[in-house]
Amino acid sequence: MTQNLTLSKCNKDNVILFVKRDDLIHHEVSGNKFRKLRYNIEKAKAQNCQTLITYGGAYSNHLLAVASLGRLENLKTIGVVRGDELNQDSNKLLKRCADLGMQLRFIDRNQYKFKKRCDGINHMDAEPVLHIPEGGANREGILGCQDIIMETNNDYDFIFVAQGTCTTSIGIYMAMAAKTKLIVVPVLKGFDSVKEMKKLAEKVNVKIHEDRIEVLADYHFGGYAKSSTSLDQFVDSFNTNTQYQFNIEPVYTGKVMFAMQSYLAKVKGKKKALFVHTGGLYNL
Repeated sequence: MTQNLTLSKCNKDNVILFVKRDDLIHHEVSGNKFRKLRYNIEKAKAQNCQTLITYGGAYSNHLLAVASLGRLENLKTIGVVRGDELNQDSNKLLKRCADLGMQLRFIDRNQYKFKKRCDGINHMDAEPVLHIPEGGANREGILGCQDIIMETNNDYDFIFVAQGTCTTSIGIYMAMAAKTKLIVVPVLKGFDSVKEMKKLAEKVNVKIHEDRIEVLADYHFGGYAKSSTSLDQFVDSFNTNTQYQFNIEPVYTGKVMFAMQSYLAKVKGKKKALFVHTGGLYNL
């Protein structure tokens, strides 16, 4: 679903703004999480894999999405979690994953670095299992994210999206119109967006042209899951304003919305822009 959006500080006379409501897909498998898992699930079924293994941190909406979708699809799920000091009762998200039937394995951070990119099918106890890398950052995940834009009229000058693993931004890049510029807002401090996009794009044989991408690198607010008083106030103000009809959160969508508002206020000429709501509201 795509709907109109008005932000008070944007140039409303010049900018026509829309929001892609992928947050409506499912309350636990929402937004880009569903997109990145869709074709991974199809691959598992095609290869008769009854078990999914994936990777994430203590507050990973990706882990929750895999656990929830695994329950819906009657698949066994194993979540490898960064941090051997944690357990399933460390927070409500991990507890929810366990309640959904996900087997959680907690490993130390150094070991996790070598595990998190595991991808593809191998065998465990003579049974095929599908490994899905952290954040769904694989070929199937990228191809699934193309559908975000394919479901719109694809007639935008700018598309704004949060960036973590780059999976969503590459899928959008592949599907967007030639005239469109992709505006990415990395939520990680010191993240080399273009370099990481080029590296991941090799999985789908896509060449990244830097002139079609703009990186707003100063809106991470300290790094992943970090915030500030100004960001918290902005998110709270947005979420209590009934005109918007949806919520944002401070980890991903709030940072993009904050950055987009500043960016569009400076745009000259008639423009059309799309904000991609990637979901992730469970921890709001």
